Formats: sequence, structure tokens, C-alpha cells
Amino acid sequence: MNTLGMIALVVDDYDSAIAHYVNDLAFTLLEDKVMTPEKRWVVVAPDPNNGAALLLAKAASPEQTAAIGNQTGGRVMFFLYTDNFDRDYARMAEHNVSFTEEPRLEDFGKVVVFADKYGNKWDFIERKEQ
Repeated sequence: MNTLGMIALVVDDYDSAIAHYVNDLAFTLLEDKVMTPEKRWVVVAPDPNNGAALLLAKAASPEQTAAIGNQTGGRVMFFLYTDNFDRDYARMAEHNVSFTEEPRLEDFGKVVVFADKYGNKWDFIERKEQ
């Protein structure tokens, strides 16, 4: 069976990105390895034991810098699932995560859209029991 292991996300600064994903969104820092004086291998994940991780890739060209926060042309890029929407929503709000709407109930569960530090849009979802 194949699994999706990692997704590269272009960022402006490694340390600032790590602080945002680890402190504000409660991700786990899985790896932070210096590759060259300009490049690090930085991996974060919401659950270190399950699902895909993010490779935080520092922009290395003007084209990459221009893509920061808009790698999908303004569409929701990520879908982050939780087992306790209210608890995690409150924690994110305390860390000034930028929600673009109020939480809402859909057929599939409770959801809200937020933008990460760079403007990438995320659906934050507690799925209904199947």
C-alpha cells in the first residue's frame, strides 16, 4: 500500500515557520537538520505517528518567494482533522490563528477555515462519526 508521507511547503524563514506550526498549531517538530549554510531539512506534523508531515522549505529564488502563501491560488490547501473541535479551536484562537469565518456545521462534521502565518488556507474539521 502507498501512503502520502510529506508535502513541501515554501516558507520565508525556518525558525519563524517552526515557531508558528509548533507553538500556534501544536504540531510536533520531527526533524531539523542543517544541510548547507542556507538549507535545512525541517519536518513538522500534527501527529508524529499518523498521516502526512510538512517539509518546511525555505524559498531559494524570487519565484519561490512569490509563491509563499499562495501555492494553490487561494484555495484551501490542507485539511487538518481533530477529535475535539472546540478544545483545539479555542487553543488556536488563544494563539491568534487567523480564522477566515465562523465555525459551521456541515453534513460531514464541524469545520472552520483558517489561514496559516503565510496565508495558506486550511480546513479544520471534526468529522462526524461514520
